[in-house]
Amino acid sequence: MPQNIYDEPIFFEGYKNLRQNDTGLNGALEQPAIRALLPDLKGLRILDMGCGFGDFARYARSSGAASVTGLDVSESMIAEAKLLTDDSQIDYLCSSIEEIAFPPESFDLVVSSMALHYVDDYASIVQRVSAYLPIEGRFIFSVEHPVCTANPVGWTTDADGHPVSWPLDNYQKEGVRHTKWFVDGVVKFHRTAETYVTTLLRAGFRLDHFGEPTPLPEFLSERPALSMNLRRPPILLLAATKRAMRD
Repeated sequence: MPQNIYDEPIFFEGYKNLRQNDTGLNGALEQPAIRALLPDLKGLRILDMGCGFGDFARYARSSGAASVTGLDVSESMIAEAKLLTDDSQIDYLCSSIEEIAFPPESFDLVVSSMALHYVDDYASIVQRVSAYLPIEGRFIFSVEHPVCTANPVGWTTDADGHPVSWPLDNYQKEGVRHTKWFVDGVVKFHRTAETYVTTLLRAGFRLDHFGEPTPLPEFLSERPALSMNLRRPPILLLAATKRAMRD
């Protein structure tokens, strides 16, 4: 069973406060970048892996999606998503990405927001997503950037506490990383950008987009501290399309 840190009470309250007050990177950077890559959602069947509070599910339905299945390992997240949602065409499931399976070609679009760096066997998930999609189905996802997951010690600082540099180390050594985010002992899995991309290609996807999004100008103006994210990339964003198998 993968770690379910989001149901740890202190972590959950910290994360909920972050999202409700939009003080993280999701609203200023990650979600606008994902939405810019989306196809026309009208009539699509969508799977949201790591749906959290259901924000994307509700957005997709408001944009014409036929149905959305939101998947999250956290009971607290799913409970909150259900409270915020009044839509019979959104179905929330409490399960890990690794342990659930859907019939072939169940979805036209699979989206995952900042969840796959919590998954150990990324290659297996990519193979599953491929099976869930028809030919020309889309897979769009964001992860914490490998520059950040490689050596998650945070910024080095000068004597006055000002950030100096983000140390990069152990980049090619893929595997588990332990870090602190709200609480100690958060488990993430580091893999290189090359691994993220080549795994998609080997599974029969065509890479459509390789992105390292930066904060939107209006958010930089309102929140100058976001400029730190221009000094090292916080997020990797990939979009791919399932190709027809070649003879």
